[in-house]
Amino acid sequence: MPMLEFFTPTFIIAVLVSLSVHEWAHGFVAYKLGDPTAKYEGRLTLNPISHLDPIGTLLFLVVGFGWGKPVPVNPQYFKNHNKDTALVAIAGPLSNFIMAITAFSILMVVGKGSFLFYGGGANASVLTTMLSTLSQDFIRINLILMAFNLLPIAPLDGSKVIRAFIPYKYEREYLEFMARGPQILLILVLASMFLNIPIFSVWIGLIISPILNIFALMAGIG
Repeated sequence: MPMLEFFTPTFIIAVLVSLSVHEWAHGFVAYKLGDPTAKYEGRLTLNPISHLDPIGTLLFLVVGFGWGKPVPVNPQYFKNHNKDTALVAIAGPLSNFIMAITAFSILMVVGKGSFLFYGGGANASVLTTMLSTLSQDFIRINLILMAFNLLPIAPLDGSKVIRAFIPYKYEREYLEFMARGPQILLILVLASMFLNIPIFSVWIGLIISPILNIFALMAGIG
């Protein structure tokens, strides 16, 4: 997809909403598990201004993947440190999956054209076409955001989700890996952007392709 298509109004709306709900979900689940940090810092809100990370948002607009500003979480409030940390982490990607399903349902109700292609047809009303395009953007962006954040490299959510499955004897190695995570992620981002190595596209494709295929079958176009 050409870079200019990332700057359509529907794409920008979908990015802002998807990132905001993703980060809000982290804070909400943490709050329900006893951690009030996000609430005290004003992050239990759907206001995009509170959740936008400058670099993560710019990457989303330029290359199609990115992240929001991480919600502050204090695991000391959790009763089960590893399990609750994993639940808070998975809440973000899960919220994106739910939004993608919701957008797909709306698109099926609109019933104009294929969700794999933009536009609602020559006879579609302006509103119908806008809803169709917005729903398509919501599907793509939320699935990409979900898949990207499930990458098990810190500080992405996947690195915290796997903590629930790390045996205690490997805790030290896990923490060392987490500490090196930001550097590893930066190297991968630079390699993807400047060396054209499809690291993220391959990972994202492996996760979202089966989901898109199911959506296509449900839409009767598979």
